[in-house]
Amino acid sequence: MRLSVLCVLFLLLISACRKEEVITTDSSAKLQFSADTILFDTVFTSVGSTTRRLRVYNRNENAVRISEISLAGAGSSAFRININGQPVDKASRLELAGGDSLSIFIQVSINPGSAALPFIVADSILFSTNGNRQAVKLRAYGQNAHFLNEEVIRGNVTWDRQLPYVVYNSALVSKGAKLTIEKGARVYFHKGSKLLVAGTLDAQGDVNDSISFSGDRLEQIYSDEPGQWGGIHFLRESRNNIMQYSRIKNAVVGMRVDSLSNNADPKLILSSSIIKNMEVAGLLLYNAEVSGFNNLIYNCGQFLVYGAFGGRYNFKQNTFAGLNFSFPRQTPALYFSDHYSPGGEVQTAALQISLVNNIIWGSNDDELALDRKGNGTFSLVLQNNFIKSKDSSFGINGNILNVDPLFVDPRKGNFRLKVASPALNKGLDLRQDIHFIPYLGLDLEKNMRIFPSELGCYELN
Repeated sequence: MRLSVLCVLFLLLISACRKEEVITTDSSAKLQFSADTILFDTVFTSVGSTTRRLRVYNRNENAVRISEISLAGAGSSAFRININGQPVDKASRLELAGGDSLSIFIQVSINPGSAALPFIVADSILFSTNGNRQAVKLRAYGQNAHFLNEEVIRGNVTWDRQLPYVVYNSALVSKGAKLTIEKGARVYFHKGSKLLVAGTLDAQGDVNDSISFSGDRLEQIYSDEPGQWGGIHFLRESRNNIMQYSRIKNAVVGMRVDSLSNNADPKLILSSSIIKNMEVAGLLLYNAEVSGFNNLIYNCGQFLVYGAFGGRYNFKQNTFAGLNFSFPRQTPALYFSDHYSPGGEVQTAALQISLVNNIIWGSNDDELALDRKGNGTFSLVLQNNFIKSKDSSFGINGNILNVDPLFVDPRKGNFRLKVASPALNKGLDLRQDIHFIPYLGLDLEKNMRIFPSELGCYELN
């Protein structure tokens, strides 16, 4: 009896093994794929891109033998494939069990070329099975670029719009040097990279031809991902910086300014620009001097504007939107203090703030914080702003507290005002302001300011 049982078990085992080893030659037994096209978004010349994965499925009951998997472009292809952990140009006689799958990992590397415009690199992965020939398309959008690795900029240098600029680690505008960035230029930063300015940065775009600063990962999944690069840092020696019609996104900190101006002009004039998706702060300011007009700043992890250890700040006609659909922020959108505590010792400095015709709104109860610990010089001009705050002392001089400004669609980044917005026609007349003609006479979209103006960066004409 024991011998009979063992024989039956042995026959069952042999039968099961033989069943798994049955390889069909039926031409209808085709492979299936997780995608018919593998798309790589913009890939900078000589940099390469993220790895993509293709899943290959055998939905048949029996195993199939894949005669060959290969790149149509073979050794000249810009793409490389990895099958079962092996980097190959092609693989032959692979058996894929019924109901099983395998993964193919794909990378692309584009060699430097002279093309200034975006170009498409194409290839296919070919599969031969039971006389069938199937293909999965590979598509990469590539572009040539200027690459800067720990670059030191001396003298007067201009970055134009012809090719994008890709910064690795850092680019430093040295003391006394000036970097001019022309309208339409694109500046991309590799992970953790920064633009350091000890000299002067002049970046003036236009409403339909802005200057962009962002990370160098242009795949769709990274389009709104914060923390991809370090940001723009204006050092103590820097002076006379102007940024207008610029778009800064997806950094740790959008812009950091470390000191007061060393001449009669602000250290930084920021006008008609958009700062968004910062991991920590849009503007990080330490005893600095910054003027901001017609800007939109939104979706930052902790602060839209953080100004510590005093400073001189002049913000007019800006929209500060701390609605934070991506971050669980609990700090105020705008924070200003007269103190700093290096090593636990409190130091204070003079603080001058002018906030006029702004929208300071967000998801927290208090979106404007003034934190004073010293008895030094303090000056505050707070007029005609929409403010989200429980501090009733802010509700004078034309300021309106805790009334929804009615943005068109903040979840989609549209902070224009609805026609029923209570922020319409509430602005103080700024025609006598010294910055009216160069910066305040037009809104973020170059619409003429008509007073009493709308609050914030958009005028509803």
